[in-house]
Amino acid sequence: MSETPQIDPSIEAAPEVDELTPPDRTLLGPGPSDVHPRVLRAMSTPLVGHLDPTFIEIMDEVQDLLRYTFRTDNRWTIPVSGTGSASMEAAIGNLVEPGDTMLVPTNGYFGGRMRSMAERAGGDVVTVDAPWGEPLDPVDVERAFDRHQPDVFGFVHAETSTGVLQPNVSELTDIAHAHDAYVIADSVTSLGGVELRVDDWGIDVAYSGPQKCLSCPPGASPLTLNDRAMDKVLDREEPTRSWYLDLSLLEGYWGDERSYHHTAPITNVYALREALRLVAEEGIEARWDRHRAVASELKAGVQDLGLEMNAADEYWLPSLNAVRVPDGVDDAAVIDHLLAEYDVEIASGLGDLAGDIWRIGCMGHSARRKNVEYALAALEDALAAQGHEA
Repeated sequence: MSETPQIDPSIEAAPEVDELTPPDRTLLGPGPSDVHPRVLRAMSTPLVGHLDPTFIEIMDEVQDLLRYTFRTDNRWTIPVSGTGSASMEAAIGNLVEPGDTMLVPTNGYFGGRMRSMAERAGGDVVTVDAPWGEPLDPVDVERAFDRHQPDVFGFVHAETSTGVLQPNVSELTDIAHAHDAYVIADSVTSLGGVELRVDDWGIDVAYSGPQKCLSCPPGASPLTLNDRAMDKVLDREEPTRSWYLDLSLLEGYWGDERSYHHTAPITNVYALREALRLVAEEGIEARWDRHRAVASELKAGVQDLGLEMNAADEYWLPSLNAVRVPDGVDDAAVIDHLLAEYDVEIASGLGDLAGDIWRIGCMGHSARRKNVEYALAALEDALAAQGHEA
């Protein structure tokens, strides 16, 4: 007679997990930003199916609202199911084919991510150089085009790692189009926060994330392509290496057919719709103005504390303020102090600027004067705890 199997009591016992009670932070890092209460309410509404007629209407509304926010008439404007990196990879992985040459910048962390994604897509990558903390110079971009003749050019409109806003976007796109190249813009930290005009500036593809200036939880990430770029995607000789992010398949779901591809993150689409409604109600240009006005107060207050901005005034990025860490101050200790004593989140630097800057976001629902006043008082206390005087 066989023995009765012994059951490990640690497997049989259900884990005991307390009710979810995350802390109430003031999110002033590089993302996510504070989520508007209306967006949270939208996420608590009932689910419908991803092919339900009601959800089809919601999809149409989200696409219209995204076009307004991107300042584009592009038909191919969708939220990609995933975080901002998913929309980034959808843009690069679909437009860059094996054998294509892509020109990417070296002046920040996310130019490096562009490089990695383009290489994984089978592209040959060349670079246009600028120091971390400075934008690309159109003269250098022109020289890189003359030397390498790239098929695709990527640039970061708002570099989250350095606090730099790329000026002269139209000059860059004009150079690319004169060489018959396609332009991909990283607008993760600019969409809905600083001036961005996809059509007027000649951008072929732009991608973003919802958790920055749109103040929406990550999960459905904006992407727009013009007809010229989408034609290249649909005319590929071999399919993109990602089935999930293949835009030639996704267009069947987000295009006229509304045919099944995958189960969309329904609650995240609800959230994005409400976040974009807030953008439309405020007005996109008024929203740009608000970000600049509130961030200007943050910038002035930081300078009153004796601190320096990383970016020069002419290419300062209002939505992400990179502040130089003064000599003798431990950047991590200040971050820890703000979190422990004030529930304020800011972040340290990335890559070449690790340990040299703090990154203070002023994005979406977080871009409010009361948050700036609170953060400046907290920062002054954290610096004083280390013996730094303004």
